[in-house]
Amino acid sequence: MQLRYNYRAYPDASQCRALASAFGCARVVWNDCLRDRKEAHAAGLPYVKSAELSRLRITQAKRTAERAWLADVSAVVLQQSLRDLDTAYKNFFDSLKGKRQGRKTGPPRYKSKKDTRQSIRLNTNAFSLQDDGTVYVAKVGNLKVKWSRRLPAAPTSLTVTKDSSGRYFLSFVVDTEPDILPGVEADAGIDLGLSAFAVLSDGSKIDSPRFLRRAEKKLKRLQRELSRKAKGSKNRAKARIKVARQHARVADRRRDWHHKVSTQIIRDNQAVYVEDLAVSGLGRTRLAKSVHDAGWSAFVGMLEYKAVKHGRTFAKVDRAFPSSQVCSACGFRDGPKPLHVREWTCGKCGTVHDRDHNASRNVLVEGHRIVAAGRAETLNASWSAGKTRAKVPAQRVETGSPRKGQTTQAGIPGLQAREHVNDSGRTGAGHSGVT
Repeated sequence: MQLRYNYRAYPDASQCRALASAFGCARVVWNDCLRDRKEAHAAGLPYVKSAELSRLRITQAKRTAERAWLADVSAVVLQQSLRDLDTAYKNFFDSLKGKRQGRKTGPPRYKSKKDTRQSIRLNTNAFSLQDDGTVYVAKVGNLKVKWSRRLPAAPTSLTVTKDSSGRYFLSFVVDTEPDILPGVEADAGIDLGLSAFAVLSDGSKIDSPRFLRRAEKKLKRLQRELSRKAKGSKNRAKARIKVARQHARVADRRRDWHHKVSTQIIRDNQAVYVEDLAVSGLGRTRLAKSVHDAGWSAFVGMLEYKAVKHGRTFAKVDRAFPSSQVCSACGFRDGPKPLHVREWTCGKCGTVHDRDHNASRNVLVEGHRIVAAGRAETLNASWSAGKTRAKVPAQRVETGSPRKGQTTQAGIPGLQAREHVNDSGRTGAGHSGVT
């Protein structure tokens, strides 16, 4: 399986300029190639192949006066930008044909230099790990990295990202074997909510930390200061970065908490079942801020990939399943209830239910039924979990390259003596995700 490991990088002034140039060149290649394909489509011409675009917009463009600066960055960065465009088109075509699951994917769009998040992708030909703990990036130099954890194997690709708050991150993709945990007897059904973040079928509740709500007072003050600054001024740019940094702190805290809670649940239960909520729809209601603050989708994604990694069973219960309407004691369907009803009494057996606890018990029963019917991905729960490359949803898409004897493992802290990786993660760096 493939895991992603993120680390904070600290480039110096000259390296920041080199990375900015790489971000810009990758964006220009993307936009030039996208423009050629759009114009060909509008003119009724055939789809422009990648080989032709690579020759016109990379190789020959470097020889022109208008695009001579493309030679200042690694050719791998430019070629990878074209591959990313190909992937975007493939996802769009697969979505039109119904081959791609989930929400419909739109066609690729132009990138703007005003985007606050920039990134480039590299394969093993354009980066290497040094003995002194730095990471060499072609035509950028040796980047200082905060190694918050050890890589379990040599990476196959690297993404360098600059976020909206001006921080730089290195994201390594690593091929590794699943870390199968010892079996346990317990199973868990989970009901996600707002008053309590999660209620488990054993009756335990996980309180919602409400990271955004707790930071609202400071965010409002920073937003007011930003609104007073003249548009286009340097003071406005500084104020924008202050707001972005505060939002980044909130996101980091939430992500770190999600990692710790999801890891604990996966460790304590052999099977985990959760309701498939319509988060995008709830995000358009009056509860939108609280829904986004909870981060249900990210949390469920962590449960899903950690179940595969650690040999647990995971299944989603359909959102149409009436978990809040059915009595978990006798199975009688007592009808829908408004959200303010937190406790109710079964009209048939007289059992008094806590709404969330009852729903989590029903999710557990329905999850067992789904797995028994063979409609869930249960390869990760079988004896072959460590021998089967089960397809699992990626948190972000990465392209990799085979190692083929590359020396990228030199200087990886602790690579020669692999240690156990804790999934709890650290804020801003070091957490991993399945790709």
